[in-house]
Amino acid sequence: MGAESSSGDPSLNEARRPRCRCPLQDHRLLPRRRNPRSGNPENLDRFIPNRSAMDFAYAHYMLTEGCKEGEENPAGRTVSSEAYRKRLAEACNMNRTRILEFKNKSPTPVKPIPCEFTSPLPPSKPRRFIPKSWERKLDAPDLVDDYHLNLLDWGNANVLAVALGSTVYLWNVSSGSTSELVTVEDEIGPVTSVSWAHNGTDIAVGLNNAEVQLWDSTANALLRTLRGGHRSRVGSLAWNNHILTTGGMDGKIINNDTRVGSHNVETFKGHTEEVCGLKWSASGRQLASGGDDNRLLIWDRSMASSTRLLHRLEEHRDAVKALAWCPFQGSLLASGGGGGDRCIKFWNMDTGACLNSVDTGSQVCALLWNKNERELLSCHGFPQNQLTLWKYPSMLRMVELTGHDSTVLVMAQSPDNCVVASVAADETLRTWNVFGDPELAAKAARKANAEPLTLFNCIR
Repeated sequence: MGAESSSGDPSLNEARRPRCRCPLQDHRLLPRRRNPRSGNPENLDRFIPNRSAMDFAYAHYMLTEGCKEGEENPAGRTVSSEAYRKRLAEACNMNRTRILEFKNKSPTPVKPIPCEFTSPLPPSKPRRFIPKSWERKLDAPDLVDDYHLNLLDWGNANVLAVALGSTVYLWNVSSGSTSELVTVEDEIGPVTSVSWAHNGTDIAVGLNNAEVQLWDSTANALLRTLRGGHRSRVGSLAWNNHILTTGGMDGKIINNDTRVGSHNVETFKGHTEEVCGLKWSASGRQLASGGDDNRLLIWDRSMASSTRLLHRLEEHRDAVKALAWCPFQGSLLASGGGGGDRCIKFWNMDTGACLNSVDTGSQVCALLWNKNERELLSCHGFPQNQLTLWKYPSMLRMVELTGHDSTVLVMAQSPDNCVVASVAADETLRTWNVFGDPELAAKAARKANAEPLTLFNCIR
């Protein structure tokens, strides 16, 4: 009877059946939990979601398509349902509008410059080939082995003058011919310095007896002799137009005007020992003088006198012979010291400040700037007797030219600024294509390597 009463009345059974709280809720999303106090499984105290049991496809449909249906019937949407929809979308990670999105938008790309306003880049400059071997070699017997003397110079007519003992020889580089200019008597010799005038034909010859002779090389004739200025040998010469500046062992520097009879027009007294280096700046306004007293003096032509100097620089620790004015910066001067100093120093002549000092490791005998590149060439003595090419201003060694067996005493640069001649105590004169362009230098190197003996000549 009890069974009949329970099954006989359907409305009673329907009332007793537990009701679902949400019509869209799946039974797997609401696990049946028993209340420990009452034992009734339907008396739940909280909602614990289970992600593995969620139907994300269905939820996405309801958030997108269901939203459209809600828009069609806005009256059926409430504030609570809208808030629930947003919270459900965030909980289900359905808000994907900012995935892989930058906070700031990328800038608008700039339109390319029209072709008519652009110019093609210049072609890259080929790397210059610098041959490490000499180009020509000549015998130079009886060369005086003296660091303080200047026995070699290259004229604008492409003629090399070299003093060997008491004789001055001329070597025409273009034709390869050699000739004797003058041989002085033993009483006034040997020759202590040579220097070409700017016209390429007149040459000054300094002598051991304190005289200076001026010669016309084309006519092989003596023009005049400058006397009465120095008391001992003249080891350094420098031209400034018609002014011939001479430096002697007596420490004096004299400006000689070669156009007038009384040639001694100015005398500078600043060195206490022999003047072994003289160089006029390209402007002809400043004169640099180096001496055996370790001094480097800068004279200004506008205030030249025996008492007024522009700069007195005494940072070298040995004789200063190597001097070179920079061709691309008029106020820059490079100087080199002897064996006790071994340094190349760079000076700002506007202020007299030393900009840099580089220890070369050996005696610095001469310096030459490359007029086409920012490079400096130096020649040295013991232990390697080499020529070193430096990159300016980093002063990195680019190449070292070896071949001389003794101290390289003097260097001279060709009129085209490509070739350098050096004369050393091993009584040889050598030419180096160190400043030449890549193609000509490469051809000269191949020729030198193929026929090294055919280039060995004798000056006399």
